[in-house]
Amino acid sequence: MIQVTLSGPLAVLTLPEAIAQERDDNLPIFVADTAIKPLRSYVNADFQNALNRKLKANAKWKKLIDQKQMAVGLVDMRDVNNIKFARVNGNEMMYAASLPKIGVLLAAIDAFETGELEETPEVMEDINIMISKSNNQATTRIMDLVGLDKIESVLTDPRYALYDEDYGGGLWVGKRYASSGPRHGEPLKGISHAATVSQVCRFYYLMAFGKLVSFERSAQMLEIMDDPGLHHKFVNSLDALAPQARVFRKSGSWKTYHSDSVLVWGEDRRYILVALINDVDGENILRKLVMSVEEIMKL
Repeated sequence: MIQVTLSGPLAVLTLPEAIAQERDDNLPIFVADTAIKPLRSYVNADFQNALNRKLKANAKWKKLIDQKQMAVGLVDMRDVNNIKFARVNGNEMMYAASLPKIGVLLAAIDAFETGELEETPEVMEDINIMISKSNNQATTRIMDLVGLDKIESVLTDPRYALYDEDYGGGLWVGKRYASSGPRHGEPLKGISHAATVSQVCRFYYLMAFGKLVSFERSAQMLEIMDDPGLHHKFVNSLDALAPQARVFRKSGSWKTYHSDSVLVWGEDRRYILVALINDVDGENILRKLVMSVEEIMKL
């Protein structure tokens, strides 16, 4: 738990003096803009070694990792004064199916803020089922309202740097979730719905600290991503392991491509976990991965 003392109604300090809201869940967390750093600056050798050992102890996982068909990112958020980051194939961009819909969410929320998109009940309904139910039709309607160019400009915006060619690419949404429409593949590999685990971890990291669009808009996004409507992959395991924790989540699957991403926030566990897998057994691997990560977080 974060220990703070406020001398006024609200203080904003730089890390490591993180200031949490006076709410039970402590999200989002107020920090100065200057406190936000690339996650790679938080790589911790012991944490990284623990992740490497745990993943590569499984022969199949090791093979997938060596073939660059499995990528995992993990952020220890238990102490926001001492964030730890570890990743395997962190900058390896892969097809991520519906997971990049979080990029559509961010672009739509940004468009609300700039006045480019009206925040109507109908639009909010589509946004909610786009995330909670991963509804393709709702996603396509939002994409048509926002536009591919807007989505690209937001994901490449230096404020977020969620797609960065210098670090393997990242989040990209270059095609409607429908059979028709233009296709704008991302520049490095030409993937239409892409992600790297490092950049998806960054998305959750920025959202947790209230840095996606604004503090208030980050809080709105957290609410939209809270309490997933689909209980498979990571969530299937978390339902049993951490039923009281809040889970903010988006996943994706297409053919052999399976992806999942969560921010887990509870009294005894606070972490970001992202995985991208290209394997027919990806669903089962993602369930077991949560259990392995829980063991790492106890070290």
